[in-house]
Amino acid sequence: MDKEDWQKKGIGHRSRLRERFLARGLAGFTDCEVLELLLTFGTPRSDCKEPARALLARFGSFAKVLEAPVKALQEVNGVGPKNSFALHFIRAVASHYLKERLTGKRYLHSPQEVVDYLLHSMRGLKKEILTVIYLDAAHAILAVETVAEGTLNVNTVYPREILAKALEHHAAALILAHNHPSGALEASSQDIKLTRIMYLLCNSMQIQLLDHLVIGDGAFSFADQGVMDTIRKDCSTLLASFA
Repeated sequence: MDKEDWQKKGIGHRSRLRERFLARGLAGFTDCEVLELLLTFGTPRSDCKEPARALLARFGSFAKVLEAPVKALQEVNGVGPKNSFALHFIRAVASHYLKERLTGKRYLHSPQEVVDYLLHSMRGLKKEILTVIYLDAAHAILAVETVAEGTLNVNTVYPREILAKALEHHAAALILAHNHPSGALEASSQDIKLTRIMYLLCNSMQIQLLDHLVIGDGAFSFADQGVMDTIRKDCSTLLASFA
C-alpha cells in the first residue's frame, strides 16, 4: 500500500469514528479510539491509531494520559507539539466546563458533580492545591476558587483570606478541598488541624464549614467519614470552656 492509499484509509477510519460519535456519543468507544480522535485535533492528516496505543501503553490509562506533562507526552513516538497541545487543551476545556456547570446548583442535590469536577481538576497534580467552594444560605454554589498552592499546612494557608473571599461572595457556608499528589486518601494530622482552625474561624463569622474533601485516587469526605462530627464536638467543647 503506497502513502496515498494509506492516507485515504486513515481518513476513512477517522470519518467512521466521527460518524459513530455523532450517532451514539462515546458509547462503545475504546479508550484507544477516544485518544485517537483527540490526537487528530492536533494533526488531522496523520494516522493517530499507533500513537494512541503507545500513549496507553506508556501511561497505563486514559486518565493518566490526559494528566501527563507535555514533555512526557512528546517522548512517545508519533506525538508532537500539536498533539500534546490538543490533549492538554481538551483536559483544560473539560475542567472549565465541569466548574462552570456547578455555579448556582445546590450542593446537597449535586455532590457528585462537585466531586467529578474536583477529581478532574486536582487528581494527578504534582503539587498540593487548596480549593474553596463558596455557598449561599440555601447551599447553592456561588463560586469555586483555588486559594493556595504548594505544601499545605496551617502555616501556608491564610484563613483570613478565605474568610475575606467568603464575605466578598456573601457566602453562608464553605467546603474545603485539597489534593494529595501521592494519591493517598487518608486525612493527615495537618489536614485535621487545618480543618479545626477553619471551623473555629468560620464559626466566629457565622459561616458553616460543611466539609473538607481530600482528592487522591478517589475522594475522601470528612463529612461522610464522620471526621467533621468529631471536629464539631471538639470545637464545641473548646468554645464552651471559654463561655
